[in-house]
Amino acid sequence: MKTTKLYLGPQHPGITGNMMIELDVEGNKILKSKTHVGYLHRGFEKLMERRTYIQSFPIVCRICVPEPDVNENNYARAVEKLSGLEVPERAKWIRTMVLEMARLQSYLLWMGGQSGSMGLYTMPQWTIGDRDYLLDRFEELTGGRVYHLYVWPGGVRKDLPIGFKTRMLDLMDYLESRMKDYTKLMFENAIFKKRAIGTGVIPKDKALEWGVVGPVLRGTGIKHDVRIDEPYEIYDKLEFEVPTYEGGDIYSRALVRKFEFMQSISIIRQIMDKIPEGPIYNRIPNPFKWKIPKGYTYVKLESSRGEFGYFMASDGSEKLRRVNVRGPAYVHGISLLEKILPGSRLGDVSTILNSLGVCPPEMER
Repeated sequence: MKTTKLYLGPQHPGITGNMMIELDVEGNKILKSKTHVGYLHRGFEKLMERRTYIQSFPIVCRICVPEPDVNENNYARAVEKLSGLEVPERAKWIRTMVLEMARLQSYLLWMGGQSGSMGLYTMPQWTIGDRDYLLDRFEELTGGRVYHLYVWPGGVRKDLPIGFKTRMLDLMDYLESRMKDYTKLMFENAIFKKRAIGTGVIPKDKALEWGVVGPVLRGTGIKHDVRIDEPYEIYDKLEFEVPTYEGGDIYSRALVRKFEFMQSISIIRQIMDKIPEGPIYNRIPNPFKWKIPKGYTYVKLESSRGEFGYFMASDGSEKLRRVNVRGPAYVHGISLLEKILPGSRLGDVSTILNSLGVCPPEMER
């Protein structure tokens, strides 16, 4: 049979951003896959190395548009570790709330994309509409709906607005009630299960060797979550579990995310119940003359897509000497995708890609 070369992206509704997948296919069967990146935002690391610490701050949220807050948090914590800057306790609680809000809105976007890649278009209309309610809370808190620039070195930019707690808890009740509809429409849908179970399988004995992280790793049955294994902010003061499922396929990854969606609701409720009073920011020196002591550090957190890390080095000047961003997409969207696509059907490319949580700017950062 004749082998054909096809290109998906960079402009294609089934691609998770401006990237391209080069495919060699024989009929409906994929023989070979190669990821091409660099069609969206590029060169973040070098841009940051040519700016002061505060001038670099607005850049980092562009590294993953659907979940900018994880980059803000990592960048702020790396600067804080290098400079010895302390963060007030209340600010840590608010930061953790923001990270869980980011996880919720990211999972709503994922549910819409995952089901939409299979032709289930009612789901993205529901979830993207519900995501807007979370963006309302982000706008109220930070002034922005997508890019927030809220988590700074030293704390957070401003305190919770009056009445925010009540509105947040009402939203958590609403999102919890919506999961019943999401489950019926997507997770228990016979067509979704037929296309997801046994598709895009990652062998459990290869997952760690291949560098898999996050829900994709937990979907193979391996329990790993940075929030539990190496707690940051105030995660060690909260109660939650790490879900795992053994299938290693799209459906197992979907069930992990469903469980974690409900878990994030529980975490936010705990934060609203226990958050202490106090200051939310420790002032930094003049940001344009701020010289960070010479040294290097590495910080990481658990994003909605897995372990997300920042390496940062200072030479004692007003600018970064080196910064390196380690996002899940670099592994999931290149080496992992190229390993598990061969043997799959052409119609499953988008469903597999969506299940891996790939954010293209993380690859060409």
